[in-house]
Amino acid sequence: MMLVAAGCSSDSGSGDDAAKESASPAAKESATASANEVKAAAYAKLPEACTMLPKKTLEDLVPEGAKDGKPINDGEPDVSGDCRWISLDNNGVKGSQYRWLSVSLLLLESDASRGPGDERARAQFEKKVSEAQAVEGAKGLKSESVTGTGDQATVVRYDLKKKEGTFKQQTVVVRAENVVITLDYNGAGLAGDKAPDADDLVKGAKAAAKEIVTAIGSANGQGGGSGSGSSASPSKEPSKKPAEDSSKEPSKSASPSASESKTKS
Repeated sequence: MMLVAAGCSSDSGSGDDAAKESASPAAKESATASANEVKAAAYAKLPEACTMLPKKTLEDLVPEGAKDGKPINDGEPDVSGDCRWISLDNNGVKGSQYRWLSVSLLLLESDASRGPGDERARAQFEKKVSEAQAVEGAKGLKSESVTGTGDQATVVRYDLKKKEGTFKQQTVVVRAENVVITLDYNGAGLAGDKAPDADDLVKGAKAAAKEIVTAIGSANGQGGGSGSGSSASPSKEPSKKPAEDSSKEPSKSASPSASESKTKS
């Protein structure tokens, strides 16, 4: 009986010691640090927006403006960036072919208070798709998923009728890990020229979006990025400081109606 009592006393003491240890400041600090850590973001920087697309791609999409890429907004290095190209093949009374291309990039860092970068990017991806689907005056709007480009990709397409002609609009939104890409590409036949084939425009927009994903991977020291970004290795340690406020997010790239105002007759 005495041995049994001693055994019980020993077990009780061990439990008390464990409870005291778990309640110690060091243990609490360790638990807090673990809770504050988030998964490191795969990408830490962005490529330069106006130089990330190959020359041949630009010549195919915006032949008269391939060399004239211009930033749309004042981006923040390694957080946001954008560029646009305008092409007008003016044949006078014989008609003209107009093309307009813009690309916007947004990088979301991992942050203890807001969560992993890829999850934050997922929310931005959904937001950008919804914005593309809500353009006023869109006719024949269609949305479809795009495979083989980043981790998520959707193309939104529609017609926008203006006095200059019918503009064929394609918006491709892509999430590549913790980066969101918004690519807008539209075209029109002006002064009586035939409207471009929408399927050809969609094909070109998808190809360009895929090349941008690859450029993002290359900018972060990876050999490729045209497929899913799930194999990307973290490029930086988890961040514990507040991430950039959403108010610093670059403004939505110019809409077809904005681009049309720059069209020359």
